[in-house]
Amino acid sequence: MKVFITRRIPQEGMKILSQAGVCKVSLWDSDEPVPRAELLKGVEGAHGLLCLLSDKIDTEVLEAAGPNLKVISTLSVGFDHMAMDEIKKRGVRVGYTPDVLTDATAELTVALLLATARRLPEGVVEVKNGGWSTWKPLWLCGYGLSGSTVGVIGLGRIGMAIARRLKPFGVKRLLYSGRTAKSYAAEVEGEYVPLDMLVSESDFVVVSCALTPETQGLCNKDFFSKMKNTAVFINTSRGAVVNQEDLYQALSSGQIACAGLDVTTPEPLPTDHPLLTLKNCVVLPHIGSATYSTRGIMAELSANNLLAGLQGTDMPSELKF
Repeated sequence: MKVFITRRIPQEGMKILSQAGVCKVSLWDSDEPVPRAELLKGVEGAHGLLCLLSDKIDTEVLEAAGPNLKVISTLSVGFDHMAMDEIKKRGVRVGYTPDVLTDATAELTVALLLATARRLPEGVVEVKNGGWSTWKPLWLCGYGLSGSTVGVIGLGRIGMAIARRLKPFGVKRLLYSGRTAKSYAAEVEGEYVPLDMLVSESDFVVVSCALTPETQGLCNKDFFSKMKNTAVFINTSRGAVVNQEDLYQALSSGQIACAGLDVTTPEPLPTDHPLLTLKNCVVLPHIGSATYSTRGIMAELSANNLLAGLQGTDMPSELKF
């Protein structure tokens, strides 16, 4: 059976596929995204497709693949890059990689929150450019977690992992919002509150929800206007949850104190984007799951999902829709 892989992936995954002996692998052998024309050519007649979050798997790709396509395995926990209705219509199974990147993403979120709130990138620049002259009482002062109120939007697997890591910093109240109250929130003394209350009462607002029609553009002008002007905003979910023009206005006008983003729209963010001109905005290149071990495990899971889909057996992690 023919399999197309849209990018160079960690060797852990390639090893599993090569040793299985059930498929002939065709690979876009680059760390850079596969060009659209090469993607359409590569999937032609494929029984299986292993893709990344940056690959748009739409009707055109599905039609190029043709009726042989049995399974799509995405090396990601998100699946908003795929035309799920069309995939379902064709009876194609989908594998993804939840859970395995939870800890790595939660760690990165806490690191980004601390770096943003305590102005670490600014400090590094000042050391390098000679701006560090002497100790000054108010120079590079930021915001601390001790005694603070933290609001987590979306207390799913990753949101809960973030909350667990933040509580030991001395967080006084942990608020969360979402579709429903979570029984497991008791572990972190989480208070289920309406979104407006979370936004207006939190010193740190952490976005950790899935991208859905309801959450698209959720963090907009109205949202930022309700935040404290000393509040820190962090997003490690999906870029499209945030209206970036509204975020720029909120940051540049002093409506909110600072923001840290690991996700943007588009990705990569153009180097001339207004957000990159602001000292109070820290932008990372979508590295939430970027630890060697996590990416290796993601590759293994993606490969095993793909093989199970090709052979008609139970996937380790199948997306039910």
